[in-house]
Amino acid sequence: MSTSVQLEPVMERRYGGVGRCKCSFWFAVAHDILGVFIMMVGVFGGLVIHDLFIYAGAIIIFLSLIWWVFWYSGNIDVPPEELEDDVGLVKLKSRGLSRAVRQVSERFTSRIRNSFRKTSRSIREGPVGNNRPSNMGTGVSLSTIYDSTIASSSKELVRETLSI
Repeated sequence: MSTSVQLEPVMERRYGGVGRCKCSFWFAVAHDILGVFIMMVGVFGGLVIHDLFIYAGAIIIFLSLIWWVFWYSGNIDVPPEELEDDVGLVKLKSRGLSRAVRQVSERFTSRIRNSFRKTSRSIREGPVGNNRPSNMGTGVSLSTIYDSTIASSSKELVRETLSI
């Protein structure tokens, strides 16, 4: 008693023209047109500050590359069979190696995370079981040596100690 189920292939949506990221495309084109226009004003305008316009146009054209990268990376198509889910849907052919690498990574990050915890280093147990920071009751003395010629006319060094 077997029933056959027919699955229709999932059709990917095709984007015509400029692709999915239309805003990035049009921002890039606008920056390119504006940069070329400003650069041409600098070259053919006959202005005293023509070099400012040339450099400004070149900088605007260079900054349009950011929008071109956004547009290109937003239009990269990855087939669904190459996508993996982090929850556990891993490809069967790389299951053993992938799982081993993930376990090593988790152990390493947990060791790093545990080494930064404050409870393991800064709190010590007292005789009654009360927790207190380990730096309570320690004396710190600071000393300064400076030339006292400003305050008095003698040329000897004065040492002052400050206890906290």
